[in-house]
Amino acid sequence: MRRLPLRLLRSAASPRRPAPSRGGGGPVPTPSPNPAAPAQLSRWEPPRRGYSRFASGFTPLQPKPLGSILDVERASGLSPEHLVAAWDDYHLGRGHIGASMSAKLYHLMEQRSATCRHFVIPLWKGTGYTTMFMQVQMPHMIFTGLEDYKARGTQASPYYTITHYTEFAETKDTVLIRGDVVFTSKLTDSEAKRLLETAHSFYLNDVRYRLVERFNKEPHEFEFKDVLQVLEMPTM
Repeated sequence: MRRLPLRLLRSAASPRRPAPSRGGGGPVPTPSPNPAAPAQLSRWEPPRRGYSRFASGFTPLQPKPLGSILDVERASGLSPEHLVAAWDDYHLGRGHIGASMSAKLYHLMEQRSATCRHFVIPLWKGTGYTTMFMQVQMPHMIFTGLEDYKARGTQASPYYTITHYTEFAETKDTVLIRGDVVFTSKLTDSEAKRLLETAHSFYLNDVRYRLVERFNKEPHEFEFKDVLQVLEMPTM
């Protein structure tokens, strides 16, 4: 049932970008002024204000409407299982990440991220890890390198963007998820998939979510080693 003989999904996938030069790159979308993001992330200090709006335009990274990826009308006639299978198959080998989640889990993440819109996630790469800074305003998520964020703030280029599509949440209890790796020299597809799964786990797992709350609401009490510990990563 994995390969469905349906002309359901659009054929073209948007191209990804090469890595930017050290001085290149224009403004990118960043969180709304409401979330609290630590100002000195090395010490998890109190929030800095003045962020530009996030997820209202995605300039220059405009998210693709679901209708530009699949035929929504035809997809409405599929079972949830067939819809997810077609969605997953479409994204295989195309340089994008396809995933799905239940409507219940999506609403939980939406609720929790409303007051906790930032977090830091270590991503294991070979013999060590790189730390990613995550910004969430559902249905969108953006990841950039922590060092880039510390150096450039709201002008830091996103490495990876995620969009959750809720068109089938009520009718099929299914939220489709698409991840786009912007700079392929920063993340491989397998790393991007792992990063998506890890990010979701920190908002959906009660124990892990306490660290997200601490990072956003009690930054002086946040210890990055606690994140490493729950992910069973060595302290470097």
